[in-house]
Amino acid sequence: MNLHITKELNKNDKYHINNQLYEFNLKNFPVDLGGRYQEINLFLKDENGKVRGGILGEICWNWLEIHTFIIDEDMRKSGYGTKLLLEIEQIALETSCDFIKVDTLSFQALDFYKKHGFQEFGTLDNVGRDFKHYYLKKDL
Repeated sequence: MNLHITKELNKNDKYHINNQLYEFNLKNFPVDLGGRYQEINLFLKDENGKVRGGILGEICWNWLEIHTFIIDEDMRKSGYGTKLLLEIEQIALETSCDFIKVDTLSFQALDFYKKHGFQEFGTLDNVGRDFKHYYLKKDL
């Protein structure tokens, strides 16, 4: 067998790799959690339909993970971030998730998440040389 490594953007091959891991995990997780995967995308839009913020995440097995969460800078501190976070938390509760996890950088939203009940469970130093990367979890 002659194998080689390639570097390419290939959606089919990416799907294949992700699906292989999913199938492997499926064999090891409890049966009642099998197949639990759902994208969750919440958007904050103005009266013209312009996106002013949002949360992109997914339910996987027994948790909800927030991947991206942003509010336009001119709208921060107005309560919309809290509304979005509470909405995604409600979705997590309704879908029987045990916890929500998220990561943030030291110049982003650490205090915001802590204010909403998230607890730090890990950090990485020297991110961008001067910052920390925080990993947080909120049990539901």
